[in-house]
Amino acid sequence: MVGPIRPQFVLFGSSIVQFSFSNGGWGAVLADLYSRKADILVRGYAGWNSRRGLQVLEQVLPKDATIQPSLVIVYFGGNDSVLPDPLGLGIHVPLPEYVENMRKIATHVKSLSEKTRLIFLTAPPVNEEQMQKAFSGIMPEKSRTNKLLQMYSDACVELCREMDIKAVDLFNSMQKRKDWSTVCFTDGIHFSSEGSKVVVEEILKVLEEADWEPGLHWNTMATEFEEDSPYHPRPVLMGQQLSMSR
Repeated sequence: MVGPIRPQFVLFGSSIVQFSFSNGGWGAVLADLYSRKADILVRGYAGWNSRRGLQVLEQVLPKDATIQPSLVIVYFGGNDSVLPDPLGLGIHVPLPEYVENMRKIATHVKSLSEKTRLIFLTAPPVNEEQMQKAFSGIMPEKSRTNKLLQMYSDACVELCREMDIKAVDLFNSMQKRKDWSTVCFTDGIHFSSEGSKVVVEEILKVLEEADWEPGLHWNTMATEFEEDSPYHPRPVLMGQQLSMSR
């Protein structure tokens, strides 16, 4: 443990989280943006579904931790939505179970502390053609489709409404870009830097609009060891360069 102690933002989920520091990823962008303001902690596990995430929830986010996170961003859904294996193997999770798993994850996170905030990221769309080329021989054809992903995304959004959880609807927000299918992915599933920009923009919108106290948007948070001195000019904030926050 190093100090001073900063607010902690925990990213928890599958490969969309694990790879969030690769290819100009959204986790790396957040870490840069929140430099000297919050620590971004990545707990991502490629290939996992909500069932597996629920199994380790107490280990990843223990209730008896001395310091509880200020923000938890959770992503599961893409792997859950794949077509079931005929032998009952694989990563598919039926939609009703997925919803209940996410409900249990949300209930646990909300119980950590009165100041712990939660955002769910929904399943994003995929470029099905690019995905099939990238995973040929690895992933069965048509096992992951935008039709199925939308069902899981919509279910996640509905759960968030029911439980008063902040949601980032990646399935629809990503498709607002006309060129989303060609520029947002490295392999049809995982985000390129352009895809990650969409994720960051949507997260920042939530953080800016939320009536949380204290606020968790980067431009409302204190900067660590901020000296009021002519010899220490203020740096140009990355958020201003990216023009993401407003």
